[in-house]
Amino acid sequence: MRLTRWEPFRDVDEMFKGLTPFLGRMPATRPLEGMMEFMPLADIVEHEKEYLIKIDLPEVPKEDVKVLFDDGVLTVKGERKVEKEVKGEKAHRTERYFGEFERSFVLPDTIDPKLIRAEAKNGVLVVHVPKVDAPKKRPVAITIQ
Repeated sequence: MRLTRWEPFRDVDEMFKGLTPFLGRMPATRPLEGMMEFMPLADIVEHEKEYLIKIDLPEVPKEDVKVLFDDGVLTVKGERKVEKEVKGEKAHRTERYFGEFERSFVLPDTIDPKLIRAEAKNGVLVVHVPKVDAPKKRPVAITIQ
């Protein structure tokens, strides 16, 4: 017996599927090769001295998560593994998503990538992105040839 997730907004999701490059990445709600695509939710909060990126990652061990910074983009990726079936246990409903995930965030120029740090606590990954004073950019004169 295979469980099927009831998705009343599937047609609406299909309509917006082609618009995702313009709207940003949206959580998927469709089966992906027998698994559900897992797109963790995130909050971005700005404080006086830093940005905080909080990502919900319940039941994802920190060993299965990577935080990378490259060319102004912070990427968090990893995997929430499917739970093993327990003999004698029968699932009646499954709503949680499993599988690999990746979230990317474009960061402003006013941060110090060397001081970025991350911590996992109570199923939430918190990435601290410290701010720095941006040097004032001066206009550059372009010579016309």
